[in-house]
Amino acid sequence: MGFLRFLLRSSVLGLLGLSWLLAGVYLYLDPGLPDVETLRDVRLQTPMQVYTRDGHLIGQFGEQKRNPLRFEDIPPQFVQALLAAEDDRFFTHRGVDLAGLMRAVSELALTGEKGSGGSTLTMQVARNYFLSLERTFTRKFNEILLAIKIERALEKEEIFELYFNRVFLGHRAYGFEAASQVYYGTGIGELTLAQHAMLAGIPKAPSRNNPISGPQASKERRDWILGRMLSLGYIQQEHWAAAVQEPASAQHHGAQLSFAAHYAAEMARQEMLERYGMSAYTDGYHVYTTINSELQQLAQQTVVNGLMTYDRRHGYRGPERQLPPPTDAGQADGRATAAWLAALADTPVVAGLTPAIVTRLREDRVDLLFSDGTSGELLWDDGLRQASPYLTENSMGRAPSSIADVVSAGDLIRVQRKDDARWHLSQVPAAQAALVSLNPDNGAIVSIVGGLGFESSKFNRATQARRQPGSSFKPFVYSAALEAGFTAASIINDAPVVLEDTSLEDIWRPENDGGRFYGPTRLRWALTQSRNLVSIRLLQQIGVPALIRHVERFGFDTSEFAPDLSLALGTHVMSPLQLATAYAVLANGGYAVQPFLIERIEDTDGNVVFAAAPPTVCRDCPPARSLEGAAPERELRMEEILAGATEADSTTPPRAERVMDERSNFILTSILKDVIKRGTGRRALTLGRDDLAGKTGTTNGPMDAWFSGYNRDVVTTAWVGFDNYTPLGRREFGGTAALPIWIDYMRGALRDSPDVQPPLPPGVVHVRIDPDTGLLARPGQQNAIFEYFREDRVPAPSGGAGDAGLRGTTEDLVRDIF
Repeated sequence: MGFLRFLLRSSVLGLLGLSWLLAGVYLYLDPGLPDVETLRDVRLQTPMQVYTRDGHLIGQFGEQKRNPLRFEDIPPQFVQALLAAEDDRFFTHRGVDLAGLMRAVSELALTGEKGSGGSTLTMQVARNYFLSLERTFTRKFNEILLAIKIERALEKEEIFELYFNRVFLGHRAYGFEAASQVYYGTGIGELTLAQHAMLAGIPKAPSRNNPISGPQASKERRDWILGRMLSLGYIQQEHWAAAVQEPASAQHHGAQLSFAAHYAAEMARQEMLERYGMSAYTDGYHVYTTINSELQQLAQQTVVNGLMTYDRRHGYRGPERQLPPPTDAGQADGRATAAWLAALADTPVVAGLTPAIVTRLREDRVDLLFSDGTSGELLWDDGLRQASPYLTENSMGRAPSSIADVVSAGDLIRVQRKDDARWHLSQVPAAQAALVSLNPDNGAIVSIVGGLGFESSKFNRATQARRQPGSSFKPFVYSAALEAGFTAASIINDAPVVLEDTSLEDIWRPENDGGRFYGPTRLRWALTQSRNLVSIRLLQQIGVPALIRHVERFGFDTSEFAPDLSLALGTHVMSPLQLATAYAVLANGGYAVQPFLIERIEDTDGNVVFAAAPPTVCRDCPPARSLEGAAPERELRMEEILAGATEADSTTPPRAERVMDERSNFILTSILKDVIKRGTGRRALTLGRDDLAGKTGTTNGPMDAWFSGYNRDVVTTAWVGFDNYTPLGRREFGGTAALPIWIDYMRGALRDSPDVQPPLPPGVVHVRIDPDTGLLARPGQQNAIFEYFREDRVPAPSGGAGDAGLRGTTEDLVRDIF
């Protein structure tokens, strides 16, 4: 009896001592514990996602791949799988599960391996969000105390959600939804029971035992979890039997992009980094760009097609690499095959051009090996017969007479599938190209391609390349002339000119293409035919300083413009985006716009944190200002004045500033339409439209080929050239290398754009002139043609005095305006 009283007294004292000890530990540790209420506002590191305007994902940036879900969006079957793996009493305990802890200890003692964990999900949340991973008693006590506090502060569903979205699961995936995308390429709601169990088993050892890094260990863990689900009554026997027989199907999946638009996505990334710093990668921003997904894919394809077409005109340059052939001339040995596969693994697919190794030559075909170990064949008639060797950009060698003239065993070549489903010989073009297309009314970039392929070069030629635009710049010289008093019918002598200019450091003898001179020429015809000497003489008359001041209005950075007459031929370097932006002014009727890519930015909750408000053309709005010399504006009605006041307070974007007289703009566009109808851009007639205007550009060498053109809805610039500034070939011009790309793109871009002629602006008249003098035609003159003029600059009738009078007016206007 006395022993029982002693035992009872000792037990009570022991419990009191343990309680005092735990209370002391709690009082000691509690002040240093973090506030669990912060879990309500936790910000999970979530990557930035970049979308097209119509919602297609084109880029994802951030070290941690994460796609947070709400509890109600998590499949119940996965909830059960995770509970079976980690904490099946989660919804009944209060943060610490003594029974679960004892079970984990017994499993370890009986099997020597850890099965279900001793830590509850709540304890793991405490560890993942607040604590380090050090293995000390203090950390474990903190973990237990925090788990109890978390259970008091949050609902069970909230705790489960925090764990689901935070836990690391290997391969930079944080949270189970992100892991589902990484390992299976789809959302967790689309997975099978076996796949749910596979994911639920990863937290035990995420870096070592995920289904990619440790396929065997992960399968064993999956099957153990399926057995636990069966014993807990979560699944039926037949479901368990089917799931354990299901083969493992995990493989690494990158971000599920709708399509590749790497140059556009990279531009958005750089702008987001400038706006938000490194938090751009972690705060889960959704960035919606101005990119039109259909036009972007079209732009990429037309650039590739254009470069491939150019490349075929200049011959086959041979294999990319020559690897050791097999020791057995008939069959590839294992050593050669291993070397070939290693080389293929290091060779990316570029612009759809697949790398392959020539393994064997036959009489009418060659055998091919691909990076995945599969084989194929390339027939003699599928590109081999046509593979005349490249000699220079201006010449090719004789067509091959046999397969051995083209390839050898061990050669790494490029092939592509065509509509006939067969492989065709190809090669990665050495030349590069860029295309940028804008909405001319606000500068929105609807498509942009910076090169053949981002895989081979991340240099964005649409924005970063600085190349001479050549004759593509001439419209801005003519724009300055029109606003200075010249007309489309003004006569300039197309004759030799020799200039000694200190800024050019030499005597300069410019020539027209072809070396011919054509005498007195109307400005319309001179621009249509891209006459160099007329452009230079025109610039002589308006003055280089006047031109520089004028083109600033179009958005050109003139701080580095060389102040010499070579500007007339487009010698100052610029990017395709800069040139397209200036052409947008011509396309929209004379208003300055700025190019932009990001339309809006949303945070992780869908709140708009930024919305672009670019200056936008408003043709129906009352005029905000008028240029000096512009047509007088009509008097505004009171309703329009009040409407303008209302507009200033609304959420409508600001109005774009007029920088070019409407009348001059109309006349210049009519000239640029002639470039397409009867000038250097005649290939564009294949589009069958009357509303297109544009200009070719070709620089000395020729090294650069350009075409910039537009209608009222779309403005597009295409460029072709070599990164190392070598010539394109003597038969390559803007009209042969760049214009075909522009045509193929605009065919799709203008599909929904009506072919509408702009109305004649107030102050513009259409009159008959003498094509030889540029003066008004005589009554009944047989060779008279029509021309547009500002009504205050209509020329005098043909005759002596009128001509002199026009020259005097032009000189006065140049002096007064500039």
